[in-house]
Amino acid sequence: MLKQLNFKEHFSRTFHLAYPVMLSQLGQVMVGVADSMMVGRLGAEPLAAASLANSIFFVVMMFGTGISMAITPLVAAADGEGKPRKITRIFNHGFAINAFTGLILFLLIVFSAPLLRHMHQPEGVVESAIPFLGIITLSLIPFMFFQTFKQFAEGLSQTKQAMMITVLCNGLNVFMNWVLIYGNLGFEPMGLNGAGWATLISRVLMALIIWYFVWNAKVFKPYKIHFDFKKLYFPMVSKMLKIGIPTGFQFIFEVGAFSSAAIMMGWIGVNALAAHQIAINLASISYMMASGLSAAAMVRVGNQLGRNDIKSLREAGFTVFGMVAVFMLFFAIIFLSLRNYLPLLYINEVQVVEVTASLLIIAGVFQLSDGIQVVGLGALRGMADVKMPTIFTLVAYWVIALPLGYMLAFHWGQGEQGVWYGLLIGLTITGGLLLYRFHRLSLRLMNKKELAVS
Repeated sequence: MLKQLNFKEHFSRTFHLAYPVMLSQLGQVMVGVADSMMVGRLGAEPLAAASLANSIFFVVMMFGTGISMAITPLVAAADGEGKPRKITRIFNHGFAINAFTGLILFLLIVFSAPLLRHMHQPEGVVESAIPFLGIITLSLIPFMFFQTFKQFAEGLSQTKQAMMITVLCNGLNVFMNWVLIYGNLGFEPMGLNGAGWATLISRVLMALIIWYFVWNAKVFKPYKIHFDFKKLYFPMVSKMLKIGIPTGFQFIFEVGAFSSAAIMMGWIGVNALAAHQIAINLASISYMMASGLSAAAMVRVGNQLGRNDIKSLREAGFTVFGMVAVFMLFFAIIFLSLRNYLPLLYINEVQVVEVTASLLIIAGVFQLSDGIQVVGLGALRGMADVKMPTIFTLVAYWVIALPLGYMLAFHWGQGEQGVWYGLLIGLTITGGLLLYRFHRLSLRLMNKKELAVS
């Protein structure tokens, strides 16, 4: 007989699972925040160059993240079923898939970087962006290595280790920024490229530390983690890719929309692109922390699915929706009330600060939608439902949000704000659709189970 949990118990279990992931995700995004703050002191052009390079890099990196996330719901479900050998097979297949994906994505950016010269961006910005992009691209391979172990551990509800590793290496990244960007401790000033090398060094260290921990920690010994590429089975590879590839495209459609917005900002000018980088950098803090709640939703829902406890699955899912709503409303208040002060953490140029403040008003408004949609994706991923959510994100961002943002910005006189109004509408549509999808799909499963029992 399965124990039925009340709301307080669902909240407690979700919170203890989520907060280390949220802090880990915060650590990941704080690498970019620290880079932007410290590069911003060099001026608007280096900050705009970082925005342009990151607009390419983060789309590709998030696709890799999506591929790696196939590990977590499968491990969570196998853990719910009590099958440790199955968990070992999932890890081995996930490692092979992620290693291959990291290599392919690395080559993709290397060969596509020169295309930045043909995107009608300011010339000085492009010349600074290309070498910086080349450096951070090297970090893709250790990043995918880290993601393999991180997603595996999270599937087993072991979330604190990745948090501590990320926080440690984030501190190293800030220190290396100080050394390499500005030329301290006897080093030559490297400017923007120094931020790139600091990011690479910190990600290599993250990968090495999490490998050492998972390989040696007692909690993972029952799963006999090892690398055995000779025993890869196509059905398992196919099953993981059916989750990972759509998840990767979900990230591409969303992150790619914001990256395309950065390209449009570059058409407006250097100050608009720099302002976009600051605003999106701040918005990414709340988004990435909300994605920690999304990861918790994925694990909790996947685990309850493995136990065939659909009532508890629905309760766990809606508990996370409620938690993210409160969390994102808190950030909305921060963005709206501090919109004129937060940009000063990055840059002192008046025009950039004014444009950023106007974008933070829109960011404050879309916080709730952003949180609902990211948790919706996680909850549905826990149910291995990825195809329809991928279609939702494609239509909302690329059929509606970006074309509407372009029209508002360049034909209806809204400028920088017009681009972000389009993003606001896309996020709102996606959030509503995903929340409704989770409700209908989980209700259908519960009714199906009740019919089978009767």
